[in-house]
Amino acid sequence: MHGTLAPIAWIVVGYGAIVAIAAGVGVVLRAPRPRWLDQMAWMLELICVVLGLGALGSLLQGHRPPSMETHIGYLAALVCIMPVAILSMREERESWSSGVVAVAAVATVVVAVRLMVTR
Repeated sequence: MHGTLAPIAWIVVGYGAIVAIAAGVGVVLRAPRPRWLDQMAWMLELICVVLGLGALGSLLQGHRPPSMETHIGYLAALVCIMPVAILSMREERESWSSGVVAVAAVATVVVAVRLMVTR
């Protein structure tokens, strides 16, 4: 990852891990998904958008990864995973919906790491 984008990517990884752990605790406790977990998930999405815009800006400045298609695919996945997960179960507050947030957060972490690796 180019220059100042690596710290932002590590913030995504760290915060995504926190969201996944918090959601996992909700699943283990079999508690309804709390509203604050939704807010944490949307904050993760906001950080992902910042990282995505930074990576897009880096591409526009001429920094080319070895595999452009893979890199752009990771960028698209980075900003799409969390909204799709949250919006697909927005009306459901059961404990399993916390599991959806946990899986989406883990997937976001994996994509952020892969984005760093492909750069």
